[in-house]
Amino acid sequence: MPEALSSIKALTFDTGGTILDWHGGLVRAFVEMGRKHGVSRDWGPIVDDYRRRTLAGIVNAERPAHNFDDVHARVMDEICAEQKLTQFSAEDRDALWRTMHRLEAWPDFVPGLKRLRAKYPCVSFTLLTTALVVNVSRANNFVWDAIVSCEMIGVYKTKPEAYLTTAKWLQLRPPEILMVACHNFDLNAAKGVGYKTADVRSVPLSANDGGTCVEANAENVVKPPRNPTSTINRVVVGSALVRLIDELDDDIDVVDIVARRAHELAAAMGKRRRGLW
Repeated sequence: MPEALSSIKALTFDTGGTILDWHGGLVRAFVEMGRKHGVSRDWGPIVDDYRRRTLAGIVNAERPAHNFDDVHARVMDEICAEQKLTQFSAEDRDALWRTMHRLEAWPDFVPGLKRLRAKYPCVSFTLLTTALVVNVSRANNFVWDAIVSCEMIGVYKTKPEAYLTTAKWLQLRPPEILMVACHNFDLNAAKGVGYKTADVRSVPLSANDGGTCVEANAENVVKPPRNPTSTINRVVVGSALVRLIDELDDDIDVVDIVARRAHELAAAMGKRRRGLW
């Protein structure tokens, strides 16, 4: 185990961008809604813009009158109006943003979380609403030791108060917590107040992927290998998590998880060819 990780007593996980396949889930929802109304678009860039704007509407908020789901709903209405998706009713738009409550996790995360929890308390520390994290956790069989939504604190990442309050609630000093994320803005802010940081790097679908394509100032950068012959440009974040597990516990055998990589990437490539990813 690296010396920088030897004092770790808990792991906090960014959840929306690091664990959940928001891009694939939202694109599939738009594809299905488009089919319902006979509308065909290049949904990927629209989803990227949606994600960028929703993040901008909540990051660094201090005691706002709204939460992240309020932003999800508002921006969905704005995007659909700007894209002249007049066929989508208010009920349709509501169903689209609520896809966020049904997102799937990257396939390796659930077994990875189970193995990490055998040794460390694992906490969802997130911009997402409490209700959203509860829903996706139940749907994906996540078991957390705690959920800390910035909605509970009233101050949102990347404000230092959010990180310091989470450490206070866990009764730990910031250097005893490892922040696990793929966003540079989250990792750099956590490091700024004393957290240890692990960048479970994924290869982004686009430059709008919440900042994953920018180098983070983390002590422990865990990069999944890029396959130069693959036509897919996102590697499942779980493969990076596997390497994090290996760093934290030398006794864990990760072969069983890694062996599924070729099958999962092949399945993902098939989805992308069909316009689902």
